[in-house]
Amino acid sequence: MVARIFKPAKTAMQQGRAASREWVLEFEPDEPRSIEPLMGWTSSADTKTQIHMTFATKEEAIAYATRQGIAFRLIEPQPGRVRPKSYADNFKFGRLDRWTH
Repeated sequence: MVARIFKPAKTAMQQGRAASREWVLEFEPDEPRSIEPLMGWTSSADTKTQIHMTFATKEEAIAYATRQGIAFRLIEPQPGRVRPKSYADNFKFGRLDRWTH
């Protein structure tokens, strides 16, 4: 029963970072998923993978895991890069693809 503690990435569907502020503790699957032969559904007997706990800080998540005796793997978030963009650059003279209307 190994858990992973990580900070989720920003979703591609939204512009804000509201869902990526908290740290998440999830359990890794102990056994592989199986395909049910009649309907073809993917299933698993491992119910620990359904647990999804959120914490305000990384230290709270680590403290909870150590208090409960859960082995964990900490995944640090990668720093994001801000690429400056301008709407006017789409129409500037000398663009490489020479787009016109």
